[in-house]
Amino acid sequence: MAIRYWLGVVQLDHVLRGVAGGFAQVNHGARAPLERMGPADGFVYYSPRASYPDGEPLKQFTAVGRIADDAVVQVTQGPAMSGPASDFRPWRRRVEWDHDAVATPIRPLLGALDFTRDRPDWGYQLRRGVIELTRHDFELIRRQMRPSPGEHRPARSARSEVAGPRITMSR
Repeated sequence: MAIRYWLGVVQLDHVLRGVAGGFAQVNHGARAPLERMGPADGFVYYSPRASYPDGEPLKQFTAVGRIADDAVVQVTQGPAMSGPASDFRPWRRRVEWDHDAVATPIRPLLGALDFTRDRPDWGYQLRRGVIELTRHDFELIRRQMRPSPGEHRPARSARSEVAGPRITMSR
């Protein structure tokens, strides 16, 4: 099966939980988008904000990796937003995250990415929560998120999470 490439739209605080836990979760835990993904597919998170609903605006690619296997798994996460009597049971995919990736702003890439080039309304499509990317877009984003050899980028601090967090997590 051909490798495909995906972009999930999630605020940074949730991205960091997914990277730490080795998983991707999209569209409030929906199963269908994750089932379209296959092993070795590329996956990148875009974070419009640091947190939902009123977090500081980011507009950055915040994590990149590869889907690890065929499994789409459901987990129990705790009380659902809809009421204390039910549990939130989101669906997830295991992801092999690039732990050396560094968050990268989208703005400098707008003219180069297939999904944004010549589209002043490029952000509208992201409301779906998951979109398929071209290989070109995935590779361009992945390269931008990788520090060049010898390049020093600051480690994450409370303030630098917004300016450009390093997505390095303990393994």
